[in-house]
Amino acid sequence: MRKVTVTEFNPKWKQQFELASSEIQKVLGEECLAVHHIGSTSVQGMAAKPVIDLMPVVRDIEKIDRFDNDLVKLGYISKGENGLPGRRYYQRGGDERTHHIHIYQEGNMEIIRHLAFRDYLRENPRIAEEYGTLKKKLAKEFPCNIEKYIEGKDIMVRQIEKRAMGEI
Repeated sequence: MRKVTVTEFNPKWKQQFELASSEIQKVLGEECLAVHHIGSTSVQGMAAKPVIDLMPVVRDIEKIDRFDNDLVKLGYISKGENGLPGRRYYQRGGDERTHHIHIYQEGNMEIIRHLAFRDYLRENPRIAEEYGTLKKKLAKEFPCNIEKYIEGKDIMVRQIEKRAMGEI
């Protein structure tokens, strides 16, 4: 069973991202245009689940499946689109998850949404602190129920996304 854990910000998260990013770029080669650090571990000072979220941007999403075996050698498990058309998703760490990879083809609107959300939190430390506090509260309330944890964040996530995308 996957335990929901939220910790205070760890400066090592950036180094963990850089190492994983380098490994992914080597595997994807010229297909990879960029790798972005997204999610809560990418926001300085913010409490987060200690899982590094990486978002590679690639030339052609249809070519990514051919790299599955190489990513498996790095410890990742392929989840295919995992419910989001146009994405390739990978996890590393099993129930003690350490990394998520969200691969999108250049031009996909999800890239803009993820980067806008991250950048909004980086530029608004008070909001990032409130979001981190909510995450810690939910992790204590639902330590063994990731679905309830995610559900509990939903309203705040949608508000932040709307602000980040300039809708409010």
